[in-house]
Amino acid sequence: MRRVVKREGKSKCKTAKTVEIKRQREYERMELDSKAALIQELIPLGLMHVEELLQAEVLQLAGERYRRNGKAGYKRWGSQRGSVYIKDQKIPIKVQRVRDVRNNKEKCLSTYERLQKPREADEGLFRRILHGISMRNYRECSEAIPEAFSLSASSVSRKYIQASSRKLKELMERRLEKYDIVSLVIDGKRFGKDGMVIALGVTREGTKVVLGIVQAATENYPVCRDFLVELTERGLKYDKGLLCLIDGAKGIRKAIGEVFGKYAIVQRCQWHKRENVLSYLPKYAQEKMRKRLQKAYNQETYEKARKALQSIKKELITVNESAAKSLEEGLEETLTLHRLGLHKELKRSFTTTNMIESVMSMIGQKTDKVDYWMNSSQKQRWVATALLYSENRLNKVCGYKYLSRLQVAMQKEIGLLEVVKKATATVAA
Repeated sequence: MRRVVKREGKSKCKTAKTVEIKRQREYERMELDSKAALIQELIPLGLMHVEELLQAEVLQLAGERYRRNGKAGYKRWGSQRGSVYIKDQKIPIKVQRVRDVRNNKEKCLSTYERLQKPREADEGLFRRILHGISMRNYRECSEAIPEAFSLSASSVSRKYIQASSRKLKELMERRLEKYDIVSLVIDGKRFGKDGMVIALGVTREGTKVVLGIVQAATENYPVCRDFLVELTERGLKYDKGLLCLIDGAKGIRKAIGEVFGKYAIVQRCQWHKRENVLSYLPKYAQEKMRKRLQKAYNQETYEKARKALQSIKKELITVNESAAKSLEEGLEETLTLHRLGLHKELKRSFTTTNMIESVMSMIGQKTDKVDYWMNSSQKQRWVATALLYSENRLNKVCGYKYLSRLQVAMQKEIGLLEVVKKATATVAA
């Protein structure tokens, strides 16, 4: 083979793609690592060229067949069946053997050794399994090269464990100082009889960032407290104000208050509050009350929304006191955005926990097919892998242009702006 084709980037014009031809002379000057990487990328050309590359090393060591023009002490020693990897496909080939006569042992071909170490096998298999290919069906899903050895379920499992372990470590050790987090959303998802608490952050630019996970049977206070402490130790900043969006779990609420103190401003999920109230009412009365509660929460100002909700509470007292108490509990925290004056701008993303519910749904697409969780490590690896995979596919929050205003409003609420003004006045004086 005299030339290797190297593709360039995509052209912006709708014309035929141009290619850069790498001549044989240029190719021969490349380092072995570069040649191996190139072969791994160009599967069709690599499969044709592997044998030539191996024969070139044999020729350099042992010389031509039936001629003694190689390096002293080396000679050809027959051939054997072997295999190399192209991408994550294992290809059977015939390998020439070379004997080190002086040391009375076989000389390993460095090219062959390199091509037996798949550069992308872990990530490739990881992506395929994540997309829903069963480990036990991988044999039927092997692609690209008909002669490839199919990989057994155990081989695929080992490679996936390696790849997913790296993903878990990446998530749990990720430093958070670089993120200007303005909002924190916390919720849990069930996995069999156990659960996982997940923290999602929203930056000032509106980007969603997975902050961490913790395994817990329930969203109880000690677990959530330790989880939030661990996030702060990894660099989570909250001293500029942090809007904490929760579904109303008391353990999470208490942990937020203890760890973040006055810097945490809690927004309770309006959807959860509404559904909690409706659960106390008979079915025939739920739809009408649902519309009334939603209309009240849709009021643009804090005063109007609170007045409408208080009116509903008075009515509920005569119908169902338990429903009235459910509405009263945490009522002010469901109106936090109204109080901050940004309900109209941010209600779509920050009045419910929908943004983390959608993340849970994406996790479910990758994990709900698992019928039996073997151990804690498996749960955490799969969840971390699914989270990092989903993170790159998350859109910015609606109304992200107003998040800088939200940060200012929170600082005003907790008194930071007054402190800054006093400090500035003192310096000026």
